[in-house]
Amino acid sequence: SKVVWPNLSIAATVDVSVFDIRPPKAAILTPKLVMVFSLLQNGPAIYYTNTTSENYNMKDSFLKIIESTGEDVMRPGLLDTPERASKAFAYLTSGYTMDLDEVINNALFPSDSEEMVIVKDIELYSLCEHHLLPFIGKCHVAYIPNGKVLGLSKVARVVDMFSRRLQIQETLAQQIASTIQEVTEARGVGVILEAKHMCMMMRGVEKQNSTMKTSSMLGQFRTDQGTRTEFLTLLNQ
Repeated sequence: SKVVWPNLSIAATVDVSVFDIRPPKAAILTPKLVMVFSLLQNGPAIYYTNTTSENYNMKDSFLKIIESTGEDVMRPGLLDTPERASKAFAYLTSGYTMDLDEVINNALFPSDSEEMVIVKDIELYSLCEHHLLPFIGKCHVAYIPNGKVLGLSKVARVVDMFSRRLQIQETLAQQIASTIQEVTEARGVGVILEAKHMCMMMRGVEKQNSTMKTSSMLGQFRTDQGTRTEFLTLLNQ
């Protein structure tokens, strides 16, 4: 619909049922109340936010978050921030929309090897599900083939698939290990994660030098001490 404010040379095309009005103070009003509010305050409504159930989206949410800090969302540096932030957050949580079959893309190959395969120092970026702050580190994955091996890049892609979600590190290690086990049908899988958590560094106890390590051991890595020892020895070389 199109709203034209009386006595003002301002018109705005809108398709929403709720408005975020400024100035003089942010408020949530219906279109009719917007008109009344504008006339009573002798000033135009200059900002609109789509908050209908059909169109409400991540961009609107980031706008509200920025507003709640007391910032002026109309200043040049912040005009496009809600859109940029929503795109960034969508990317950082894109693991939810990834399909495992597409990620693996049939990259399983016959092999007679029965020796341990290790992919170490895979960069890891994820978001803590408790504070929505990043944790950053690396992932080490090992498995013992059972007639087939997984394409090298696919190991890293599995790590990305689960790290690009809202996570805790303990669960992330388990998800990576169980997925590699499922895909390869390996005799055993070992995963070790080590990461620094911004939720512990930027806020709270503010400890800058702490690193969290978690592991998940399946199959032969869990049952055989020698296999675990070999894994840890190779990681430290």
